Amino acid sequence: MEMEVALHKNDAPHWVYRGEGAVNLVLAYNGSSPLFVGKVLRIQKASRKVAPGSEQWLNGHERLIWKDNPDILSSPSKEIAQQMFVQNVMAPRLGSQHIDAGIRVLVSREFLESVEKNVLCQRPAWRIEAAKVNTNCDYALLLSDHSVFPHSIVKGEPCISVEIKPKCGFLPFSRFIAEGNAIKKSVTRFRMHQILKLHQQEIAQISEYEPLDLFSGSKEKIHKAVKALFTTPQNNFRVFLNGSLIYGGLGGGTDSTSFMVGEAFEDVLKCVIQAEVGMRVESFLHLVSETVSKSGVLDRLLEVQKLDILT
Repeated sequence: MEMEVALHKNDAPHWVYRGEGAVNLVLAYNGSSPLFVGKVLRIQKASRKVAPGSEQWLNGHERLIWKDNPDILSSPSKEIAQQMFVQNVMAPRLGSQHIDAGIRVLVSREFLESVEKNVLCQRPAWRIEAAKVNTNCDYALLLSDHSVFPHSIVKGEPCISVEIKPKCGFLPFSRFIAEGNAIKKSVTRFRMHQILKLHQQEIAQISEYEPLDLFSGSKEKIHKAVKALFTTPQNNFRVFLNGSLIYGGLGGGTDSTSFMVGEAFEDVLKCVIQAEVGMRVESFLHLVSETVSKSGVLDRLLEVQKLDILT
């Protein structure tokens, strides 16, 4: 799906840095246009190490897999194919209420160049070294901003939201796992990656979070998992207040693990959590745990994860 509206250089100041991953930069909207209130913009990045166009976005094996899905197979780019995958494959399995495939919006080169300049000082140094904004791309993806409720923005009411990256919630049992990799069957991928990241100095300490607890269905284990995520958030547990990150990491390495700690976070919760002083954080974590437990979304996510029978 594509929106007829285009973004130009004069629109750039209304889009501010929210975060980024390996291949995309995410911007939040701070203007007043009804078209964009409550939205984020995901724009492509270009690797500084890989020449543009040198990567084949759909290889032969992938073409065989998606031969019965013409929307994916005929997509003119990797990004559009990914959007079609979310829309046609993931939404039916996880529920359309949990999935936003996004809308493509036309963007000018000048808009992208201006955005790149505006957010440069907020990006982690290692992200800047790895990739830049892909100014050759003529579109970006417009998605719902799940850190805010649009009606809260209009009414000026406080809005708090939590982002959790749950990771893989089961131990693989594939017969294709080589004997030399048998540890995969007893230690979660997340735990192994934590040790690797510590060794490579990407994190300052190993998280006590265990994905199996979050996906267990047990209220006690879910709460244990949420507390572990809160204790060592890295970029796996983030809290937003009115769309602004107040707790958790940007994914920028060992020096950006949280924005607020201790009493500062306890104090900021007073606008949304009714509890005695010193108990707001604990009440907040119980609320998050209960919400996760009651939502049932992790059960559906686990079903989809277990479709991977190869690894």
